[in-house]
Amino acid sequence: MAAGSTGESDQLENSIMLALSHPLATFLAGIRFLSIIPISWNQDRDGRFFRASLIWFPVIGLLIGGVTATLVSFFIGILPGSVSAFFAIVLLAGISGCLHLDGVADSFDGLLSSRPRTRALEIMRDSHIGAMGVIAIVFLLLGKFAALSSLSTENILQVIILMPMAGRTAIVLTMSILPYARQEDGLGMLFYSSETRKVAVVVTACVLMVSALISIYSLILMIVTIMLPVTFFAFWCHKKLGGATGDTLGAVCELTELSVAVGFCLLPGLG
Repeated sequence: MAAGSTGESDQLENSIMLALSHPLATFLAGIRFLSIIPISWNQDRDGRFFRASLIWFPVIGLLIGGVTATLVSFFIGILPGSVSAFFAIVLLAGISGCLHLDGVADSFDGLLSSRPRTRALEIMRDSHIGAMGVIAIVFLLLGKFAALSSLSTENILQVIILMPMAGRTAIVLTMSILPYARQEDGLGMLFYSSETRKVAVVVTACVLMVSALISIYSLILMIVTIMLPVTFFAFWCHKKLGGATGDTLGAVCELTELSVAVGFCLLPGLG
């Protein structure tokens, strides 16, 4: 990846060090991209910190999950579990600005088209949503609703917290194994760097540590429910598109959240 200047080259090569030396600035850059939380401090410098913010993606996911779980907790015990599940899905999407759901729609419009790679990428860039995109979103949301509403009211909060953390981890893992598919710059290109694979190792270790603190069953399920969608969806994207785009990264986030929700329905004591 060619850098346009020495400063940009340093940024690409030292994204981990940049995250450690400017933790608040890099964290807030990630917050502003991944959520609608209105924090404007240092916003004009986000361009410098986007790549370094990748290391905070699971933490930001944990924050999104924590905020959602806190809000949903007010409904538990008052409303039926299915209604609490509905509010959880709305809040998870809303706090993220529906960014990843948009990626699902665009990705499946392109991936399920019978067009060659170049045309599929053009379809994904089109702002209009097609039939395949609508169907994908409907199935995804129905799957999340079915899984969350199947959990006991006492344990749905735990899964709500873990879902967005797993989804944002899946983004980093997918970036570590797939090149960027577009020749020109795109939204996803803001986060690619030469240290993406190192960052993936760090964020994966953090997620597994958090899961292990809950239980050994949670640890095993998190490994399985993250790796399955990442592996299969990355293979599909590589075969069809030649790599990842900003849309497919958003899609793998949503697919992983669904995978985690379904997987935890199998965990003893959580159903």
